[in-house]
Amino acid sequence: MRKALPEIGRPDYADHAEGYPKSEVDARHSVITIHTEDEIATMRTVCRLGREVLDIAGRMIKPGVTTEEIDIAVHEACMERQCYPSPLNYRGFPKSCCTSVNEVICHGIPDSRPLEDGDICNVDITVYFQGFHGDLNETFFVGNVDEESKKLVKVTYECLEKAIAKVKPGELYRNIGNVITKHANANGFSVVKSYCGHGIGRLFHTNPNVPHYAKNKAIGVMKPGHIFTIEPMINVGRWQDILWPDDWTSVTRDGKRSAQFEQTLLVTETGCEILTGRI
Repeated sequence: MRKALPEIGRPDYADHAEGYPKSEVDARHSVITIHTEDEIATMRTVCRLGREVLDIAGRMIKPGVTTEEIDIAVHEACMERQCYPSPLNYRGFPKSCCTSVNEVICHGIPDSRPLEDGDICNVDITVYFQGFHGDLNETFFVGNVDEESKKLVKVTYECLEKAIAKVKPGELYRNIGNVITKHANANGFSVVKSYCGHGIGRLFHTNPNVPHYAKNKAIGVMKPGHIFTIEPMINVGRWQDILWPDDWTSVTRDGKRSAQFEQTLLVTETGCEILTGRI
């Protein structure tokens, strides 16, 4: 497991033997945080840093590059920016980012397998800076990709765009899944139900939970100052997943491809601000 520079601030789980996020567990029944202007300013900074790191990783995507090499670059980019890579040792996760290739839905562990022409690869980045986390991910084409995969990635991105368009004060969190499912299903794809978006800020994961599937029972109404992620995972085949023996890597049960995009969002007085948007 890579080490962070000793002078870099880190979350409570970073140095725990098992990566136990005590503060996150203690807050699991808390109300949704309404962030102050100072907290929002710090979130803008950390999310911009996260975007910079993801863009570095994205420029590396090509046939022959290993996801381990991407992870090394991500870790070094975090160190250069005085950020802690939030996934590192979170509940024991062994790397500084997640790389999910083809049928991997999420939480893929970077390894020595070279990317191949025709693959799709998601890179999920979260960084921790001055006491706050910023989280985002994108799915990239590796070389020449088949038409079905191109459509999958395009529709997944559109699902996120349509969901973001719903974000405003007074909107129910449970309604996000309706717009995502409608668009995915209309294009012949399914929505993963096992993982959801989440509140973020001082904690990596906190309330609210933001399911991406329709007719969910999520609790909460959006208010100015709420900060959370939307991160739909869309499958070519069925939505069901299975977990590999590493207890992290989630893959489609039918072996068909999956794509994902994620942004960290701030609810404003009139709508939302994409904190992790492209610079």
